[in-house]
Amino acid sequence: MKLLFAAWTAAGLLFAASIMIGVADSANEPEAGPSWPEFHGPGRTNISPEKGLLKRWPDGGPPLVWKYAPCGNGYSGVTIAEGMIFTAGDFGDTEMLVTLDINGKLLWKSPNGPAWEGASPGSRTMPTFDDGRLFHMNPNGRLAAFDARSGKELWAVDLNRRFDAKYGVWGLAENVVVEGDKVLCMPGGPKGRVVALNKRTGETIWANTEVKDIAAYCSPVVVTHRGVRQLITLSQKLVLGIDVETGKLLWSAPFVPTSPQNALTPVFHDGYVFVACGHSSGGTVLKIDPDARTATTVWYRKDLDNCHGGAVLVDGKLFGCGCRQGGKNFYCVDFLTGKTLKLDKTLGKVGITCADGMLYCLNHRGVMSLVEITPEGFEIVSQFDLGKRPDNTYLAHPVICGGRLYVRCEQELRVFDVRAKAGGS
Repeated sequence: MKLLFAAWTAAGLLFAASIMIGVADSANEPEAGPSWPEFHGPGRTNISPEKGLLKRWPDGGPPLVWKYAPCGNGYSGVTIAEGMIFTAGDFGDTEMLVTLDINGKLLWKSPNGPAWEGASPGSRTMPTFDDGRLFHMNPNGRLAAFDARSGKELWAVDLNRRFDAKYGVWGLAENVVVEGDKVLCMPGGPKGRVVALNKRTGETIWANTEVKDIAAYCSPVVVTHRGVRQLITLSQKLVLGIDVETGKLLWSAPFVPTSPQNALTPVFHDGYVFVACGHSSGGTVLKIDPDARTATTVWYRKDLDNCHGGAVLVDGKLFGCGCRQGGKNFYCVDFLTGKTLKLDKTLGKVGITCADGMLYCLNHRGVMSLVEITPEGFEIVSQFDLGKRPDNTYLAHPVICGGRLYVRCEQELRVFDVRAKAGGS
């Protein structure tokens, strides 16, 4: 009986201890908080849900909250989830995922394959967060999953070995997207042009081999059209729509740039798709045809090219930045017609995002601009200088999350407070 009582007592103590451990773990869990869990945010619209932000910045720019270095070499931006900030960079001959807390304290670093040493060395993509995991593609073709809290690698796939990946001179630069239980990406190889991997195991769910083109540098978007979830992306010479559930090619249309740099994330609305490429390749809106096998050109403009600065659609207005020789126009055009609403040559080549009726435009040499969206197009209201650097240094797109502006440049991440104060602007 004494032995039985002792066993019950021990079991009770273990049960109580497990509860206390669970409570302690729960107390240490990061708060959900504001989220920007993937490239261009939820739904990849590049529009933040943030409200109550400054409509004009003080002289010298908004207050700096903190800055962190080293982030590693490269061009990766940031994703944010559960009180953590994720980016990636090259440290020596290894690419590393870097995770900070919301106050800029380093939590962990984990390797994801060799550093990219080809054209334009450095990291390309940021991790995609989903369900407590991070998914990240190395430019050399290593796609891996990590536990977001600890940085522990959960699985990894060599896209070269499994799908015979084929891509251009700048490596693989795709910010992968997660849809349900699938991680979707484009290795561009004959054994899998576009593929879906199980997000928990890395096993292949489907591999599309219908597409007859190699991978470009595009981060895709997943949308619903005519009741079907589909991934829309750019290969080197095509615009593609792929059925997310089956991997079947739904539709395609040619988009052959003058320079093989198809990188812009397509902008989708109600069956219409905007794509563009730089170096006078131009920009175009296509309409997915009713038979869903092709897409027809609605309009095309050579001057509305776009390298990798991103594009935003707000209330029927399309905003982007050209890099056409002879003039880098920041443009606002009617999405459905391509009619010019306003052009600006002063902002230069910028990467953009949108929040609270304002555009945040980061010049590739270091000037940050706050641009108001107006009925006529836009107005520049504030600017500050982050520090001049060579062309194409500031390539990571700015992020607005939790009342803060995040700017990554090479080794450094800077965070600014852009909340409107009570009684202020």
